[in-house]
Amino acid sequence: MSTASPSPEAVEGSPQVVAGSPEVVVGIDIATAAVRAVCVDARGRVLAEGRVPLPAPRRGAGGRSEQDARAWWPAVAAALREATAALPAGGREVVAVATSATSGTVVLADGTGEPVGPALMYDDRRAAGLNARAQRLGAPRWQALGLAVGPTAALGRLAWLAGEEGPAGGPRHLLHTPDLIGWRLTGGPVATDWSHALKTGYDARLGEWPDEVLDALGVPTAWLPPVQAPATEAGTVCAAAASETGLPVGCPVRLGMTDGCAGQIATGAVRPGQFVGVLGTTYVLKGVTRELVTDPSGALYSHRHPDGWWLPGGASNTGGEALAHVPADRLPALDRAAAARGPASVVAYPLRREGERFPFVSGEARGFLLGTPADEADRHRAELEGVAFLERLAIERVRELGVPVEGPLWAAGGGSRSPLWTRIRATALGMPLRVADRAETAFGAALLAASGTLHPDLAAAATAMVRTGRDIEPDETERAALDESYAAFTAALRERGWIA
Repeated sequence: MSTASPSPEAVEGSPQVVAGSPEVVVGIDIATAAVRAVCVDARGRVLAEGRVPLPAPRRGAGGRSEQDARAWWPAVAAALREATAALPAGGREVVAVATSATSGTVVLADGTGEPVGPALMYDDRRAAGLNARAQRLGAPRWQALGLAVGPTAALGRLAWLAGEEGPAGGPRHLLHTPDLIGWRLTGGPVATDWSHALKTGYDARLGEWPDEVLDALGVPTAWLPPVQAPATEAGTVCAAAASETGLPVGCPVRLGMTDGCAGQIATGAVRPGQFVGVLGTTYVLKGVTRELVTDPSGALYSHRHPDGWWLPGGASNTGGEALAHVPADRLPALDRAAAARGPASVVAYPLRREGERFPFVSGEARGFLLGTPADEADRHRAELEGVAFLERLAIERVRELGVPVEGPLWAAGGGSRSPLWTRIRATALGMPLRVADRAETAFGAALLAASGTLHPDLAAAATAMVRTGRDIEPDETERAALDESYAAFTAALRERGWIA
């Protein structure tokens, strides 16, 4: 079942609007716990916001994770009403809207777009066996894509739904979260974007669903939506949705991307060679390349860029959670003490769980500490450095695969708000870090909505709308000490057989 093939051309659209235009776009983020909507103008100023909670997922035996999909639209409509009602007076007009959500959350709907059961969430593991079978069935395709079908991939859940549904029951539509919202906004079924469709098995390289895998798994191809590039116009807001949301009738509805991709776009890292290091609970490295890059280890995989390029990325099992043992109110004092003492006397790999997935893959990986810290500040500094060393290893791994990484490295996530940690990262990398102002999923969705409306394409939207702080330069007085510790860090990984 083929769909429109990806094109490397930028999305066509209206010319860039002049500064001070009353036109705004809306980005919607449907996360696990809440819906957030932001109204953003052509210069990237957030003029109004709305936030509405969602019911918590139900998690149970067999790795099941479900949410009531019928709660999504009322929450989105309420968040939109709150945001549009808060727009400043003066004739502000919403000219486009786009939605981003968690990657791999799906629901089966009837012919009217009503869910026929709960949404199966991104972390649902009930179909791990079916995903393993899908990996075998499509091995040549996945290898060409540089992709592995993991235990929580939506492809297996789609096959599970096909087995549960059987031949009876009438027309069915497989919907990703934004597809359901698009249906409500426009009054009818819409295309999905190739970002949300990735974990459902869509082949963005060839521009088609994997028929050989779906047929073998018993998935009806009639269930599957057409697929188009993010930022493509999927329809316009209908009268019923306008009355519920405060959006104008006829407002273009543009396709979004997954939360991770939207977060990357929100930093402004949208052109080939640009990368962003997201230091949240875990560490994520994402970037842009002109050509598809495949990683034999499976640590790095790629989404497709809205303009036809590629978005390689990988997520570590360590990051901000390395500091989870430290009470939040203690962190500022520890940062000050660690800054005063300088480079750590010991070397840490602050992995708090079993196994690593990026920048290397090892189920045997465990955290370690080489040496005895002089005090609490010394240990804290070592843990900050350990995450910075992991980031350096990730950049080196990407470059080994032939991918150019240009400086500065964009920085996002909660850990990037620490001046000390950001400076340590810059010094370990030998590269400036550029801290993004609003690296948020809803803001990234707004940039996609602005692509082709407020600005000609995504690159132009990012240039005009993304604001960043000053670049954080490496501290050359500490460079040699961190290089020495990094050498000990990588030597320890090699001795344990985790990296070659």
